[in-house]
Amino acid sequence: MKVAFATSDGIVVDQHFGSCRRFDVYEVSAELASLYESRVLDPAVDDEAEKIESRLDAIRDCAILHVAAIGGTAAAKVVRARVHPLKVTEDTSIADQIVRLQRVLAGNPPPWLRKLLRASGSGATPTWSPR
Repeated sequence: MKVAFATSDGIVVDQHFGSCRRFDVYEVSAELASLYESRVLDPAVDDEAEKIESRLDAIRDCAILHVAAIGGTAAAKVVRARVHPLKVTEDTSIADQIVRLQRVLAGNPPPWLRKLLRASGSGATPTWSPR
């Protein structure tokens, strides 16, 4: 499954969803994890709706999104896009979050995660292209 991290440096989760210019997307399973791609966006525009949509387009094919912060409107849109947003403490290590997720995947994942796993296994994942 694809997992996105809002990051400025590829090492820690340190970005607010609305102003994030880089999402690192990993392919994660219980056994393996690898960087799928870094998705770099243009600077956030003043129009709130357009700003959210451009960031949403970048993570729409992911099952989980890790962010340092996300506003209510943006979180609702992320959830509607069937991406599960996870707010983590700023400067949380991406590697640590991947290991934590892999432990959960290897054990007995909670119902919300099992649902995401079933959905991500459908093979119908959209591709992202920068605007």
